[in-house]
Amino acid sequence: MHRHGYKGRKFGRERDQRRALLRGLMKSLVIHTSITTTLPKAKELRPKMEKVISKARKGDLSSRRRVIAALSDVRLGNFLVDVVAPQIKRNSGYLRIKKLDENRVGDNAEMATIEFVDEIKTSPSEAAEATPTEEKPAAKTSPTAKKEDK
Repeated sequence: MHRHGYKGRKFGRERDQRRALLRGLMKSLVIHTSITTTLPKAKELRPKMEKVISKARKGDLSSRRRVIAALSDVRLGNFLVDVVAPQIKRNSGYLRIKKLDENRVGDNAEMATIEFVDEIKTSPSEAAEATPTEEKPAAKTSPTAKKEDK
Protein backbone atom coordinates (compact mmCIF):
# COMPACT_ATOMS: atom_id res chain seq x y z
CA MET A 1 0.00 0.00 0.00
CA HIS A 2 1.25 3.48 -0.74
CA ARG A 3 2.00 6.21 1.80
CA HIS A 4 1.04 9.15 -0.43
CA GLY A 5 -1.36 11.61 1.15
CA TYR A 6 -1.18 10.16 4.67
CA LYS A 7 -0.15 12.56 7.39
CA GLY A 8 0.99 11.93 10.93
CA ARG A 9 2.10 8.96 12.96
CA LYS A 10 -0.30 6.49 14.56
CA PHE A 11 1.78 5.44 17.59
CA GLY A 12 -0.19 2.18 17.71
CA ARG A 13 -3.20 4.02 19.10
CA GLU A 14 -6.69 4.90 17.99
CA ARG A 15 -7.56 8.44 16.99
CA ASP A 16 -8.95 9.62 20.32
CA GLN A 17 -6.01 8.10 22.18
CA ARG A 18 -3.54 9.85 19.85
CA ARG A 19 -5.28 13.17 20.43
CA ALA A 20 -5.21 12.65 24.19
CA LEU A 21 -1.53 11.71 24.06
CA LEU A 22 -0.56 14.85 22.14
CA ARG A 23 -2.78 17.03 24.33
CA GLY A 24 -1.08 15.62 27.43
CA LEU A 25 2.35 16.26 25.94
CA MET A 26 1.33 19.84 25.11
CA LYS A 27 0.12 20.41 28.67
CA SER A 28 3.35 19.02 30.12
CA LEU A 29 5.42 21.20 27.82
CA VAL A 30 3.57 24.33 28.91
CA ILE A 31 3.97 23.45 32.60
CA HIS A 32 7.60 22.29 32.56
CA THR A 33 8.93 24.19 29.46
CA SER A 34 10.98 21.08 28.59
CA ILE A 35 10.02 17.40 28.41
CA THR A 36 11.78 14.17 27.48
CA THR A 37 9.88 11.77 25.24
CA THR A 38 10.49 9.51 22.27
CA LEU A 39 11.82 11.11 19.11
CA PRO A 40 8.74 10.37 16.95
CA LYS A 41 6.42 11.83 19.60
CA ALA A 42 8.58 14.96 19.82
CA LYS A 43 8.57 15.32 16.03
CA GLU A 44 4.80 14.96 15.95
CA LEU A 45 4.31 17.39 18.85
CA ARG A 46 6.42 20.26 17.55
CA PRO A 47 4.25 21.50 14.63
CA LYS A 48 1.04 21.19 16.65
CA MET A 49 2.47 23.05 19.63
CA GLU A 50 4.03 25.76 17.49
CA LYS A 51 0.61 26.50 15.98
CA VAL A 52 -0.85 26.80 19.48
CA ILE A 53 1.99 29.12 20.54
CA SER A 54 1.42 31.30 17.46
CA LYS A 55 -2.22 31.65 18.46
CA ALA A 56 -1.19 32.46 22.03
CA ARG A 57 1.18 35.18 20.82
CA LYS A 58 -1.67 36.85 18.95
CA GLY A 59 -3.44 37.27 22.27
CA ASP A 60 -6.95 38.33 21.19
CA LEU A 61 -10.06 36.72 22.62
CA SER A 62 -10.64 34.34 19.72
CA SER A 63 -7.04 33.13 19.82
CA ARG A 64 -7.20 32.72 23.58
CA ARG A 65 -10.29 30.52 23.24
CA ARG A 66 -8.62 28.41 20.56
CA VAL A 67 -5.55 27.92 22.78
CA ILE A 68 -7.78 26.89 25.69
CA ALA A 69 -9.61 24.45 23.39
CA ALA A 70 -6.34 22.96 22.12
CA LEU A 71 -5.02 22.42 25.65
CA SER A 72 -8.48 21.63 27.09
CA ASP A 73 -7.53 23.50 30.25
CA VAL A 74 -8.58 27.09 30.97
CA ARG A 75 -5.83 27.84 33.48
CA LEU A 76 -3.05 26.43 31.29
CA GLY A 77 -4.41 28.27 28.25
CA ASN A 78 -4.48 31.58 30.11
CA PHE A 79 -1.02 30.86 31.53
CA LEU A 80 0.34 30.24 28.03
CA VAL A 81 -1.22 33.44 26.66
CA ASP A 82 -0.46 35.73 29.62
CA VAL A 83 2.90 34.47 30.93
CA VAL A 84 4.71 32.31 28.38
CA ALA A 85 3.79 33.95 25.05
CA PRO A 86 5.00 37.49 25.95
CA GLN A 87 8.45 36.05 26.78
CA ILE A 88 8.89 34.58 23.28
CA LYS A 89 10.88 36.95 21.09
CA ARG A 90 10.83 35.15 17.73
CA ASN A 91 8.25 34.90 14.96
CA SER A 92 8.49 31.15 14.43
CA GLY A 93 10.57 28.15 15.44
CA TYR A 94 9.63 28.35 19.11
CA LEU A 95 10.65 24.79 19.99
CA ARG A 96 13.80 22.73 19.58
CA ILE A 97 14.24 18.98 19.61
CA LYS A 98 17.51 17.57 20.97
CA LYS A 99 18.25 13.91 20.40
CA LEU A 100 19.56 12.13 23.47
CA ASP A 101 22.55 9.80 23.21
CA GLU A 102 20.96 7.03 25.25
CA ASN A 103 18.02 4.97 24.07
CA ARG A 104 15.24 3.87 26.42
CA VAL A 105 16.17 0.75 28.39
CA GLY A 106 12.97 -1.27 27.90
CA ASP A 107 12.45 -1.09 24.15
CA ASN A 108 15.57 0.73 22.88
CA ALA A 109 13.43 3.64 21.59
CA GLU A 110 15.24 6.81 20.52
CA MET A 111 14.69 9.52 23.10
CA ALA A 112 14.62 13.28 22.64
CA THR A 113 14.08 16.43 24.66
CA ILE A 114 11.71 19.07 23.32
CA GLU A 115 12.03 22.55 24.81
CA PHE A 116 11.43 26.22 24.14
CA VAL A 117 14.23 27.94 22.24
CA ASP A 118 13.81 31.18 24.23
CA GLU A 119 14.37 31.23 27.97
CA ILE A 120 10.98 31.03 29.69
CA LYS A 121 10.99 32.38 33.22
CA THR A 122 8.07 31.43 35.39
CA SER A 123 7.82 31.97 39.08
CA PRO A 124 6.84 28.90 41.13
CA SER A 125 3.60 30.60 42.22
CA GLU A 126 2.53 31.17 38.61
CA ALA A 127 3.37 27.58 37.69
CA ALA A 128 1.41 26.33 40.71
CA GLU A 129 -1.61 28.39 39.65
CA ALA A 130 -1.42 27.00 36.14
CA THR A 131 -1.02 23.35 37.00
CA PRO A 132 -4.30 21.51 36.89
CA THR A 133 -5.48 20.26 40.23
CA GLU A 134 -7.77 17.31 40.70
CA GLU A 135 -10.94 18.90 41.97
CA LYS A 136 -14.06 16.82 42.11
CA PRO A 137 -17.30 18.63 41.39
CA ALA A 138 -19.72 18.95 44.26
CA ALA A 139 -22.35 16.23 44.35
CA LYS A 140 -25.62 17.43 42.92
CA THR A 141 -28.76 16.65 44.81
CA SER A 142 -31.82 15.88 42.80
CA PRO A 143 -35.05 17.69 43.67
CA THR A 144 -36.76 14.35 44.23
CA ALA A 145 -34.19 13.15 46.75
CA LYS A 146 -35.46 12.95 50.30
CA LYS A 147 -33.78 15.24 52.77
CA GLU A 148 -32.70 13.87 56.09
CA ASP A 149 -33.94 15.68 59.19
CA LYS A 150 -31.42 16.20 61.93
